[in-house]
Amino acid sequence: MITELQLLVAVLLDTAFGDPKRFHPLAGFGRIALKTEFFLYGSEAINDSRRKLLGVVAWSVVVLPLVVLTVWLTQDASSSGLIIATLLLYVALGSQSLAQHAMAVSAALVNNDTAQARQQIQMMVSRDTATMQDSDISRATIESVLENGNDAIFAALFWFLLLGAPGVVLYRLANTLDAMWGYRNQRYHAFGWFAARVDDVLNWVPARLTALTYALVGKTGQALNCWKTQAKQWKGFNPGVVMSAGAGALGLELGGAAQYHGQVVARPVLGQGKQPNALDIKRSVQLVQKSLWLWLTIIFLMGVFYAV
Repeated sequence: MITELQLLVAVLLDTAFGDPKRFHPLAGFGRIALKTEFFLYGSEAINDSRRKLLGVVAWSVVVLPLVVLTVWLTQDASSSGLIIATLLLYVALGSQSLAQHAMAVSAALVNNDTAQARQQIQMMVSRDTATMQDSDISRATIESVLENGNDAIFAALFWFLLLGAPGVVLYRLANTLDAMWGYRNQRYHAFGWFAARVDDVLNWVPARLTALTYALVGKTGQALNCWKTQAKQWKGFNPGVVMSAGAGALGLELGGAAQYHGQVVARPVLGQGKQPNALDIKRSVQLVQKSLWLWLTIIFLMGVFYAV
C-alpha cells in the first residue's frame, strides 16, 4: 500500500498548495532546454536528417541525466527515498493549477469582462486570443482542461504506478519538451520530431484510460460514441481521443475553427450537444476532478485486493 499512500499524499499536496509559486523545477528545466536548443540547433543550412539527429541529442542531453539522477535518489526504499519520490510526483501533478486557471477564465466571463478572460486564457492555450468572443474562450478553456487532464494528471499517475518516480520524471520532462519543440512549423518540424514522437508513445495508453474515465463519470454512451467516430479525425494520436470523449461526456460541442499565428485552422467538430459557455468550464473542471478521485479509488481497491 506504500505506492497508494504516495499517490494520495501527492494529490493532497497538489490540492492544498498547487504548483510551487517560486523556483518550479519544470520552469528551470525549460530554461535548460532553451539553452540546449541554442547550442545544438545548428545552422540554418543543415538538412532535415541532421537536424532530427541534433533533436535526438538535445532531448537525450536534457532528459536522460535527470532520469538517471532520479533513479539514484529514489532507489533506496528508506523513508528519504519514498519522500523524494512523493515530492517528485507532487511537482509533476497540475490538477489544482489547471482548475485555478480555468476558473479564473470562467469568473471573468461570468462578470462580462471579455478582455480579462482573453488575458487569462493566454496562459492556457497557444492559439490567438485577441479577437476571441466569449463562446470561443469557453471552448478553448474546456479543450485545454480536458487535454491537460491527461497531460498534467492521469499520465503522470500512470507512469508513477508503472515505473515509480523515474517514470513520472521521464514522462513530465518529455511532455514539457513536446510543448516546447513539438510544433510542425519551419523551425521545429525536424528538430522537434523526436520530442513529439516520444510524447505520442508515452501518452498512448494514458490518453485512452483518461478518455475511458471521462466517459465513466459523464454521459457514458455519448462519450464512447464520440470517441469512436470523431477521435480519428483529429490531428495527433492522443488529443482527439481525450477531447472527443470529454466533450461527449459533458454533452458539449467542441473543436471547430480556431486561429493560430494569424491563420484560421479548420478543425473537426468534437463532442455532441450545445455550444459551451462560462458555466460549462466549471463542469469540465468537475469532470476532471471526479475522474481523479475515481482513479484513486480504483487504485486503492486494487492495492487492498493485492495485499489480501
